[in-house]
Amino acid sequence: MGTASSLVSPAGGVGEVIEDTYGGGEACEIPVEVKPKARLLRGSLRRVGASRPGGLIGASFKSTASVQELECVAEYERLKKEYEIFRVSKNNEVASMVKKEAKLDRENKRLRAELQALQKTYQKILREKESALEAKYQAMERAATFEHDRDKVKRQFKIFRETKENEIQDLLRAKRELEAKLQRLQAQGIQVFDPEESDSDDNCTDVTAAGAQSEYWNGGALGSEPSMGSMMQLQQSFRGPEFAHSSIDVEGPFANINRDDWDAAVASLLQVTPLFSHSLWSNTVRCFIISTDETQPEVDIFVTNYSPKLQRLCETMGYFFQVVHFSAENERPLKDVRKWEIEKSSLVILLLHLTLPSCLLEDYEEAFLRNPEEKPRLIYHRKENGGVSSVSVQQLIEQISCMNKAKIIDHIGGVEEGAYEIYNCVEKIIKQDILGYEMAELEGKDLGNKEESTTPEEVFGDVLWDAHDEQEQMEAFQQASNSTCELGFEKYFERLNDLVAAPAPIPPLLVSGGPGSGKSLLLSKWIQLQQKHSPNTLILYHFVGRPMSTSSESALIIKRLTLKLMQHSWLVSPLTLDPAKLLEEFPRWLEKLSARHQGSIIIIIDSVDQIQQAEKHMKWLIDPLPVNVRVIVSVNVETCPQAWRLWPTLHLDPLNSKDVKSLISAECNSANVKLTKEQEKKLERHCRSATTCNALYVTLLGKTIACVGNTGNIDETLQQCFQCQDTVSLYRLVLRSIQESLQNDKEKSLLREILCVISVSHNGVSESELMDLYPELSSAVLASLVHSLHKMCLLTYGCGLLKFQHLQAWEMVRLEYMEEGENVISAYRQKLVEYFTMQLSRDRVTWRSADELPWLFQQQGDKQKLHKCLLNLFVSQNLYKRGHFAELLSYWQLVGKDKSSMAAEYFDSLKEYEKSCEGEESMICLADLYETLGRFLKDLGLLSQAVAPLQRSLEIRETALDPDHPRVAQSLHQLAGVYVQWKKFGNAEQLYKQALEISENAYGGEHPHVARELDALATLYQKQNKYEQAEQLRKKSFKIRQKAARQKGSLCGFALLRQRALQLEELTLGKDTPDNARTLNELGVLYYLQNNLEENLTRLFLCTS
Repeated sequence: MGTASSLVSPAGGVGEVIEDTYGGGEACEIPVEVKPKARLLRGSLRRVGASRPGGLIGASFKSTASVQELECVAEYERLKKEYEIFRVSKNNEVASMVKKEAKLDRENKRLRAELQALQKTYQKILREKESALEAKYQAMERAATFEHDRDKVKRQFKIFRETKENEIQDLLRAKRELEAKLQRLQAQGIQVFDPEESDSDDNCTDVTAAGAQSEYWNGGALGSEPSMGSMMQLQQSFRGPEFAHSSIDVEGPFANINRDDWDAAVASLLQVTPLFSHSLWSNTVRCFIISTDETQPEVDIFVTNYSPKLQRLCETMGYFFQVVHFSAENERPLKDVRKWEIEKSSLVILLLHLTLPSCLLEDYEEAFLRNPEEKPRLIYHRKENGGVSSVSVQQLIEQISCMNKAKIIDHIGGVEEGAYEIYNCVEKIIKQDILGYEMAELEGKDLGNKEESTTPEEVFGDVLWDAHDEQEQMEAFQQASNSTCELGFEKYFERLNDLVAAPAPIPPLLVSGGPGSGKSLLLSKWIQLQQKHSPNTLILYHFVGRPMSTSSESALIIKRLTLKLMQHSWLVSPLTLDPAKLLEEFPRWLEKLSARHQGSIIIIIDSVDQIQQAEKHMKWLIDPLPVNVRVIVSVNVETCPQAWRLWPTLHLDPLNSKDVKSLISAECNSANVKLTKEQEKKLERHCRSATTCNALYVTLLGKTIACVGNTGNIDETLQQCFQCQDTVSLYRLVLRSIQESLQNDKEKSLLREILCVISVSHNGVSESELMDLYPELSSAVLASLVHSLHKMCLLTYGCGLLKFQHLQAWEMVRLEYMEEGENVISAYRQKLVEYFTMQLSRDRVTWRSADELPWLFQQQGDKQKLHKCLLNLFVSQNLYKRGHFAELLSYWQLVGKDKSSMAAEYFDSLKEYEKSCEGEESMICLADLYETLGRFLKDLGLLSQAVAPLQRSLEIRETALDPDHPRVAQSLHQLAGVYVQWKKFGNAEQLYKQALEISENAYGGEHPHVARELDALATLYQKQNKYEQAEQLRKKSFKIRQKAARQKGSLCGFALLRQRALQLEELTLGKDTPDNARTLNELGVLYYLQNNLEENLTRLFLCTS
């Protein structure tokens, strides 16, 4: 037998088999788990066996197994009881969990049922809400439709009434003509009998004494009853140009003038848009300098030291200043460029010393001897003690002195003194001769008395007028009508004439065609014909430029047309700047003018499809128009809105072979280029598709051939042109030919920079701005580049800015230079941003920086910088005072500010700016800013917030100036306007009376400012139904304006027009033509009414001779 330790394995566990190796026992399986107690037993047995190697003494295997079995049975029973207890407890827990699960299941089912019920209730409420909203929208649509139908019925009734009034007028006019014939027969001693009662001698008409005249000016002929129109005219207190539409006691040489002739003369004068000084080329004071090597030091000093001063002077007046000077080495090769610059120049300065090089004689003759417009000219002659000028110099000065064609400065002294003397003379010429300021105004400006200068507000009351937009439209019209070829437009002219003669009502006429088909040329030529043959017809036009430019902004277009209506109706009243309200008021102004105007009114909008949101902002085109109003719009075929395609359409056909040949021949003849028959046939075969036979393509093709001239290979040029199947590709060929003609890579790089900068700008870039952006660019190089681009129809001038002449040229530059996309565009925009930001940092806030910088930030999407720019008070003031209200509002909307927060930020900025203001001048500027903010808030409808800045402006002016200063009256007037809109008539009346008293004390009782206050008081009384008081004030205001108009010429600027019309006639028709005599006669009428008897007699003498 072995030891007991052999029976228990050290790693033994439950269920192991223990074998007896000595055969004395029986193998069995013990299903017990070894506890620590059993391990201790085995350990003790091992220790006993180890101490007694002979085996166990006094014990046997069976006794040991029985003990173990008893222990295992006891352990088993204990474990079984524990298991039963555990099983029962777990069964109880499972039963409890089953009950809880059943309970939760029932609760879940209940909640699901409630959720489904709530969902059904929600769906029902949602459907009820949608049906309620739909009913609300339907009700709003019905209300809007009813409102529209009501306005439509009112306008239709208005048209019907006007039609009947016109019929009555025609009948009364026929009656007056018959009565006039009757009177003439009686004056000749012929007795007229009534045919129905010819047998009665008592019914013979009495014979009027020979030579008796009827009172045609003061009432109806022969006591006829007044018509409805004349009664309406009597009720109107202000009838426009007093010399045209008011009861004037005409005496002297115009006493016997026929009323129809009088109306025709006045209408033809009114038809011409008020022009700016003819010495200005596109809003730029251009100074062309001709100098010798001896006088180059004076030129350098003048350009370096005094040109910036003159530039700032012109900037404050809203003009550009540009000095052009060609060095001696550039004189010869740039002959055409120099001639072009002399023609554009406002002032030519010739600097001489001892000699006159022969190369300058041609420029001298062009500038001084061939000066048909009598532009200012200046000769600087530096003399030295002991030095004798050459014979040629002496003869030149004597010749100019005898002809009295230039101002001559004889200077003895140093170079710097001579340059300063040139500067003083040039400054005086710019102010007096070029910009047209009187001496009194110049003295006032020198003293800082800016309120004495004429502002647009004096002319149009509270209306904000932008002269730059108006000049841009004038130049666009002139550019569109530049072509001398009619291109077979006679058939289109007849269609347009039929539209004017057609009975009302009639929808707008749609002039459609492809890009470059000649729509603008057609409309401009037809406008000229209408102005010539129908002087009583009032034509309002607008030419839309490149998309995203100022000319394509709908709010500014409607505002400009409304102001033109106000200008021609001579109504001075406040005009809202809110785009939505302005769109509503425009048809009303159109009705007012149509009721007053004697002839037809034609509104022409070119490229109307380029207007931003055209269908939304041109809804007035769909409504019925007044009887005597016609509307013509032009569109591209591809971009015409679908709703407009139902209108009557005049489609421009492609040019036929005859027109193509005449157009190309005209361009070639201007350059003395003759084409062979074979070349003409090739051109005829090429110009047959729709894209190659439009007017722009053919014109550009002719210019390309003429540019090659007799020196180049015309066949090679034609072959290159024939590969261009559209205008954009032909423009690309033209640009590459210009690049090849440049002398070096530097000029090619500058050409690229110029075109790219212009393409990414808002409205264009001026020449002075280009020279600031690129200091390496000289005036001679810039003039040469611009001349080449302008000659080939790539660039043109618009209000002093270089811009693309056609949309296809802009597209070509984008394709040629900006293929990489937004990265290149952003880089050039950033260059402009840095330039205009630098201008702001120097406190030079001009209309250019206000136009470009916010727009550039908007295009970049930089709201933070845009916000900072808008908080520059001078930028916002510039935009608002020029009438760009909608543009300023759109910027704030992009920033994410509502009206109230915008007003609060402006007011806080003004408070911060006020802390830094010191001195009288800065306080006056601060008062202007407060007044601008108040007017801006008033236009926004924030009347309660507008009172505070206007009140602060009033306080500053009373403190800084004087309580009786005219600027104080202006503050009172603006504050009263807020109270009028606020329906606080008592406060407004008191303020208006204070403003009237101050104006009368400052200007006298017959000044336009006094008339302005009288008109405001009359309007206030009319709102209070005090019609008698209002009528008395209006009559008094009318007399003041009438007298002021006679003295000044007109409220619209006839002072600038009086010579321009005659000069244009002489330039285009010659001096001895009937049209020129008619213009002289009309100007004589004008001068007579201005009490300018000397000029009147001169014009009458020229007219009769």
